[in-house]
Amino acid sequence: MATFPRLPAPKPIDDFAGWMAAFTQPTVVVEMLVLAVCVALSWALVGFLRKALNLQGERSIWFGTRVVDGVLFPLALLCLAYAARAVLEIYVPVAVFKVTIPVLVSLVAIRVGVKVLQAAFTEAPWVRALEQTISWIAWAAMVLWVSGLLPVILNELDQITWKIGGTTLSVRNLIEGLLTAGVVLIITLWISSAIETRLLRSATGGELSLRKAVSNASRALLMFVGLILALSAVGIDLTALSVLGGAVGVGIGFGLQKLAANYVSGFVILAERSMRIGDVVRVDNFEGVITQINARYTVVRSPTGRESIVPNELLITSRVENMSLADSRVSQNTTVSVGYDSDVDQVMQLLLDATLAQERVLREPAPSVSLAAFGADGLEFTVAYWINDVESAQVNLRSTVNLAILKALRENKIEIPYPQRVVHTR
Repeated sequence: MATFPRLPAPKPIDDFAGWMAAFTQPTVVVEMLVLAVCVALSWALVGFLRKALNLQGERSIWFGTRVVDGVLFPLALLCLAYAARAVLEIYVPVAVFKVTIPVLVSLVAIRVGVKVLQAAFTEAPWVRALEQTISWIAWAAMVLWVSGLLPVILNELDQITWKIGGTTLSVRNLIEGLLTAGVVLIITLWISSAIETRLLRSATGGELSLRKAVSNASRALLMFVGLILALSAVGIDLTALSVLGGAVGVGIGFGLQKLAANYVSGFVILAERSMRIGDVVRVDNFEGVITQINARYTVVRSPTGRESIVPNELLITSRVENMSLADSRVSQNTTVSVGYDSDVDQVMQLLLDATLAQERVLREPAPSVSLAAFGADGLEFTVAYWINDVESAQVNLRSTVNLAILKALRENKIEIPYPQRVVHTR
């Protein structure tokens, strides 16, 4: 378990007059100049690394989106400030750096926690509240450290103890354990986010689905290992978890079997690649493009903009039409009726030309026109054609083809008959 404070606390200054005396020394100007040089060197170092690694405008935990909003800038400044303080203490009394070091330590802790949470949970609504909590805790610890009250408070908390079984715990041990657990979990989240970014970079189609499966599995494994390490750091006996594991197994077998089935089905889908991100599917009378394949559910977006959250178990146990699995081409057709006195060859040619005039209609396989039936009111022709962009609006294309056919028939004076009925009266 980590012990707090990790860094040496400054000697407490008992009153405001002591603070003023420390900061009104002539050497404070030298400290400020040295601190400014450290800031400039840190800014130049981060800027040089951003250009060298070609990270302009890219989101990064180390570099952020700008030169000064990542983890690397305050970390580099902290290292330079430590070195500058060690040198200055040899020649002059130090006052500014006694405050600067704790501030930079708190800033590094805040940047690491916030940036890792933003990378691991991009859309979670609770991330903002957790970021604010980390900030408040870090700044409060900094104030207590600078004022010299932190060791006093920790000693007082160490006196508040209680006994659990054969183990004696204090409030200080509990706080240190929670901080250690938080650090371990943030590190595991950082590693899993880096793995996910590297795996999903420039991946498409089936490769994207497979890499997503590996990313989900690695994150789950790292989170599990991090949780075990965090529990060990707090001081919880892991042998006691065997009973909890048995209870969880019984719960999964009875009450959580649907939830477990969805998670298992999600990994099966990603491993088999029977459905991939970008495929056009029809499931439970809902048709659309797969935009996300998560561990528990899959998101299908229809051409109208509606999104359906489909449990992964449903995709495994029910019939799913995947119109992009082997071939992205999809056939469409429309039916047209003309009068019996129309020129059949002319009508077929007009229908074919009107269909080929549409850019989305494929030339190979070529469209076809056939006389489908002798209807009660006229000759019925079926126009069949193929498209390969099924993710786009299919209804709009059929409407465009029908409008082109109607225009061609009217320009050539070909009748589209109305329904006719003969009524005999006595």
